[in-house]
Order: sequence, then C-alpha cells, then structure tokens
Amino acid sequence: MKTKVKSILTGLVMMAGITAVSQNSQTKPEGSYKVLGNCGMCEKTIEKAAMKKGVTKADWDKNTKVLVLEFDPKKTSADEILKSVADAGYDNEKYTAPNGAYDNLPDCCKYDRSAKASFQK
Repeated sequence: MKTKVKSILTGLVMMAGITAVSQNSQTKPEGSYKVLGNCGMCEKTIEKAAMKKGVTKADWDKNTKVLVLEFDPKKTSADEILKSVADAGYDNEKYTAPNGAYDNLPDCCKYDRSAKASFQK
C-alpha cells in the first residue's frame, strides 16, 4: 500500500513540475521601446519591420512614439527586432537608422532625428 501511495505522489509531483515548465516556456517577454516616427505610414512600416520570426505583438503609437513588443526569446531578441526597425529607417533607443534608409522614407515620415537625444534615460 505504501508503494502505491509513493507512486501516486511521485506521479503528481512530476505532473506539477511538467506543468510549471510548460507554462514558463510559453512566457513571452514584453517590452516598450522608444522609436521615432510621425504618422500612420510610419506605424505600418515600424510594425512590419518588427514582426520578425518569433514576434507575436508589435504595436507602435505615433503619439507616444513607443513600440510595445511581445516575442519568443528562443527565436529572436529585442536587439534583433530594434535593429530591423532601424534598418527600415527608424531611429530607436538602441539603434540609429542608416542614413540611406532614413533618406528613402517618404517626406511625411522624415522625423526630427535630433529628438533621439531625448531617449537617454
């Protein structure tokens, strides 16, 4: 009888451990990052550039200039995502867009690049 009880308890403990590990692996890091831009067209471009493999949420607000991300850290990182956004022409708190990418933005999307200095925390 004691052996049966031990087996049942061992099984329950193992199931609880597996459930805990499973829930942790589904956790997605979330972060908010400042990204310069001006308009709805910027929003579409920034969000598209951020939607790399492993990103489940990319939402940029033109009023606050904040990009909210949710992603799987096994597939990408905030650095990779922000680099992609910069490569699309948008300065952010970690990366400066290449001049060529910025120059290729439509006129309505050309933000004041000196505003990046305000990102310093």
